Amino acid sequence: MKTLLKSEELIQFLAAIYLFSRLSFAWWWFPALLLLPDISMVGYLINPAVGAVLYNIAHHKGLGIVIGLIGLALSNQYLMLAGVILFAHSSMDRVAGYGLKYADSFKHTSLETL
Repeated sequence: MKTLLKSEELIQFLAAIYLFSRLSFAWWWFPALLLLPDISMVGYLINPAVGAVLYNIAHHKGLGIVIGLIGLALSNQYLMLAGVILFAHSSMDRVAGYGLKYADSFKHTSLETL
């Protein structure tokens, strides 16, 4: 099951790369921005509960989808880019085994039991 779920995430990551290719940005923007959502880990400097909330907001695929769709509706390439990057980063993290976080510890994730 773990392999199946990781393959699904990999396909979603590849879909995000395709969506990025349809935008009018130079190719180097994708790798340059791909790790930007990890800035949300700054919340862990306060405590694990705050860190988990900030991390989970920035790594929720729904946020990337909503931002991307708003960008599409408004014909705003920057919002579409932000949505694609958020979605791609979340998929990439899940391929690597990093899930959404529980409030007690950075290492306690939604993917632990898979």
